[in-house]
Amino acid sequence: MPEEKILIIAVKKPTQKDEQFQSSLEELISLGRTAGGNVVETITQNRNRIHPATYIGEGKMEEIKQEVEKLDIDLVISNDELSPGQLRNLSNFLGVRIIDRSQLILDIFARRAKTKEGKLQVELAQLEYMLPRLAGHGVEMSRLGAGIGTRGPGETKLETDRRHIRNRIVDIKRKLKIVVRQREQYRKRRKTNEAFQIAIVGYTNAGKSTIFNRLTKSDSLEEDKLFATLDPLTRKINFPSGFEALVTDTVGFLQDLPTALIAAFRSTLEEVKEADFLIHVVDASQENQEEQQRTVMKLLAELDSHTIPMLTVYNKKDLLQTEFFPIHHPNILISAYNHEELNQMLAQIEKIVMEQWKSYSIQINDGNMLAKLERDTIITAKQFDEQSNKFNVSGYIRANHPLNHLMN
Repeated sequence: MPEEKILIIAVKKPTQKDEQFQSSLEELISLGRTAGGNVVETITQNRNRIHPATYIGEGKMEEIKQEVEKLDIDLVISNDELSPGQLRNLSNFLGVRIIDRSQLILDIFARRAKTKEGKLQVELAQLEYMLPRLAGHGVEMSRLGAGIGTRGPGETKLETDRRHIRNRIVDIKRKLKIVVRQREQYRKRRKTNEAFQIAIVGYTNAGKSTIFNRLTKSDSLEEDKLFATLDPLTRKINFPSGFEALVTDTVGFLQDLPTALIAAFRSTLEEVKEADFLIHVVDASQENQEEQQRTVMKLLAELDSHTIPMLTVYNKKDLLQTEFFPIHHPNILISAYNHEELNQMLAQIEKIVMEQWKSYSIQINDGNMLAKLERDTIITAKQFDEQSNKFNVSGYIRANHPLNHLMN
């Protein structure tokens, strides 16, 4: 399928800072590329408020129409979410397919979802987004032939019959309930096994999957594209001290995520809520990384996860052109491709964890018990005492760990 030619339209409101507006436009261009399109033109307008009927002012509409014809545009994407009326009016006037930022993100998610749950969640979000926008659709609905914004999970075409959509929504919600129950049981089992859980969070394309792959020696999708990871993956890792933990790679955060999608992905992001520790990965080479960090922190607060102990990992050190100043503490500046720096990151995580755990000293001669301590606690000293024929072990343990009853 040939690349679709995309024209982006955006309204800058007085409340938006220039750099914030600019970064949201750059992000939209990047999203368009990720969806397989080619952004050939961007038209913006400064307005005190968004036009209720057409999103953009009437004068601008004429300019956009001329550009659409001149550049042979296939698709117009709006930077803001459009109401059903705005979508209809714009489409009828411009005579070309129109989608908004939310629809574009949903389209990318639809192509990236791999697991049963991921596919169900994306389809649910797409259908709930489309339903109110089907009322009274004229010309533009017949243009929903194919292309960006029309694909469901697995590249199937999105259903446009209202009655069918309503039934499908009920069906998906029922299936998701079962999947969510299974996920909860799986999480409970992990908790019962006393596994220390780490979640890697961060803005999309910050390098989370690269760090995850290097730590776990696995091969989850690593791409210079937005939302390369959609379904959370969990693997086991070992710290330098021998301490064992489970680490989860999560979906990338993004500013202005579609509401339907946040709701649909709650259970995927629940992984973050269950974590004992967060690795917040930031692309240090990004000009707008401060804005991206704010977005992540805001979403973490909404998930009620902002109080979980966290290390901010400023990644892509190798791409930095100027001196770097971090805004979050504790932090570390690394390149995910540098093995030594990854080990330094793990050592720093252990240090933070030890500050929150309680120290212990114990004498043992039980090999199984020693192996358990090495796996579940952070051992700082271990010596064999020949007189007593026992090991003297010192380290740090979680306050609520079952092994606590053996400690002095």
